[in-house]
Amino acid sequence: MIPNVFNFDFTEPIVFFWLCIVIFVIVIFRYFLLASIFHVYFYLWKTEKWQIRKLNKKQYPPKQFRKEMFWSLITALIFSIIGAFSAVLWQKGFTAIYLDINDYPLIWFPISILLSMFIHETYYYWLHRWMHQPKVYKIVHYVHHESKITSAWTAFSFHPIEGILEALIMPAIVIFLPIHIYAIVIHLTIMTITAAINHLDIEIYPRNLFGNLLGKYMIGATHHSHHHKYYRYNYGLYFTFWDKLGKTESPNFTKEFEEREEM
Repeated sequence: MIPNVFNFDFTEPIVFFWLCIVIFVIVIFRYFLLASIFHVYFYLWKTEKWQIRKLNKKQYPPKQFRKEMFWSLITALIFSIIGAFSAVLWQKGFTAIYLDINDYPLIWFPISILLSMFIHETYYYWLHRWMHQPKVYKIVHYVHHESKITSAWTAFSFHPIEGILEALIMPAIVIFLPIHIYAIVIHLTIMTITAAINHLDIEIYPRNLFGNLLGKYMIGATHHSHHHKYYRYNYGLYFTFWDKLGKTESPNFTKEFEEREEM
């Protein structure tokens, strides 16, 4: 059952304002909840167990987490405004979002999530490569790379311009791709979880057959750490296939991943 909140006119200024607030609370709650779970479990509770999987042995600089949270709050605000704008587009009939699960075959629900992630992956990979152009990097992307040693809190630590550029893909997706409202929620939740995993600086994928498949074809901490370390490699978001096709995968990644201690 879809909440009656969708019956409000989102174009009314006061309704749009409160819609932004509601989405902001959801986005920032999800960010803090997931980042806190990862940080507490891996860095406070099970520190000794996961120390052998830590990628960088240096201590985090003072106030890094605070800075990352500050930039993430701004990113969450940007995401909420663009999310509210997407809701207006939906209400005016400019999107392919559907509310009745029976409008499409049930198999379309998971397929639409995968397609949405594929489109997002493709957009992000090429956007990310563009943001590493020297002149663009100095203006747009440098904030994210201030975190030399990444953490779960780094996930949404972006300059506002980068936050806008990253958020614009979702309205574009829902305009053309038929997708259920809950499929969008699942996609965005996966995005937040994988962003935390990628920036955790602890390789959590196990070193076995299944883990190797995950670590080689889905981006984890080892893969993304090479991006923050070498800058010119590993631009992907969820998957490694664009880096492989674009010949931008770090030549040291596979060896380092396979040398991780077994757990």
